[in-house]
Amino acid sequence: MPDQQRLSREELADRSGASPAYLDQLIAAGILVPDADGRFSATDPRRVGFVEALTSAGLPIDALGELFRRGSIDLGFIDDPVYEQFAALTDTTFRQLSQRAEIPLEVALAIREAAGSGPAEPGDRVRANELDAVPVLQLMLRQGVPATVVERALRAYGESLRRIAEVQTDWFMADVIRPLLAQGGLAASLTPQISEFSRDLGPQTDQLLLALLHAQQGRSWMRGFFEGFETELSRAGIRVPVARPPAICFLDLSGYTRLTEERGDAAAAELAARLSRLAQGTSARHGGKPVKWLGDGVMFHFPDPGPAVLAALEMVDGARDAELPPAHVGLHAGPVLFQDGDYFGRTVNIAARIADYARRGEVLVSDEVVAAGGAEGVAFDPIGPVELKGLTEAVPLHVARRST
Repeated sequence: MPDQQRLSREELADRSGASPAYLDQLIAAGILVPDADGRFSATDPRRVGFVEALTSAGLPIDALGELFRRGSIDLGFIDDPVYEQFAALTDTTFRQLSQRAEIPLEVALAIREAAGSGPAEPGDRVRANELDAVPVLQLMLRQGVPATVVERALRAYGESLRRIAEVQTDWFMADVIRPLLAQGGLAASLTPQISEFSRDLGPQTDQLLLALLHAQQGRSWMRGFFEGFETELSRAGIRVPVARPPAICFLDLSGYTRLTEERGDAAAAELAARLSRLAQGTSARHGGKPVKWLGDGVMFHFPDPGPAVLAALEMVDGARDAELPPAHVGLHAGPVLFQDGDYFGRTVNIAARIADYARRGEVLVSDEVVAAGGAEGVAFDPIGPVELKGLTEAVPLHVARRST
């Protein structure tokens, strides 16, 4: 390796963020090995960061060193390009990044947390891979997206990607590493066996995630376009004629999440099975179908609002009979966009908000559901316009009840 790619002890300490004294401990333990000139490889900052994470979590350096001496573990895999995720520190602090890139300091600091680490201080140095997040943040801010929204988006991206990374790590350890160890292999011997798989896995996983992201974006953008056009039609006073609008129904179970946490996994599975039987059977009898399951409830689509009301009343009673938590339901009728098995649009949003507003044991419906008729044996008690969360205009609501 050319000399310019080798690092002095001071350069290694600077790039890794570790103290020279800590590096001396790693050298003494045989974890870090300088060359004959006392210099280190360009990938040693990754190695230091990796071991520092282990020792910070409570694994003693001396014990790790003993495993190295026995040949039980080996950090040779760190040199593989796939482990560039263990990025070295740059010379730029978050405060300097904020000033140079012209992004608010709180947004710059949020990069570190979105990347899965603890909160950063303005004087902390930015990691090389964290700089890759900067251009899109600059673009959003130049377009006028508020800094608070940019920061919230960063954290949401980070949380979603954290879950993906943890799932990948779990199956890799459970189905690749542990079976090899169970066959009597040592951790140090696994690198040659899995190196090719690891090298292929990185870029192909990136390709998978990008493909799924683009597919999800297509669905989300189409929903946004549809809702945007609906809003413009409403502003222009143009009503979309729908001879018989479909209905969207949301059923929620009050206290369902708390109850499942208290009773444990087996009880939660039993409650979910009872809810599924209730939702599937009742909606089918009235010509509807469950669209998706929402943890503590269900979203339904009904071609006709009248039978949707009857199904809602029946499900509220059925939840009580099935010893489920009390149910509450919201319904709205209007045009919806159907795409890949799901429904989108303003109608869906309003129905969800109505369900949120409904009290235990209550079925609330909009004017559009009442106007559609077709719910024999049902009376509607108006409660007037209601301000619902996320909606700019009040929505007139009615309580549906059996009249006979």
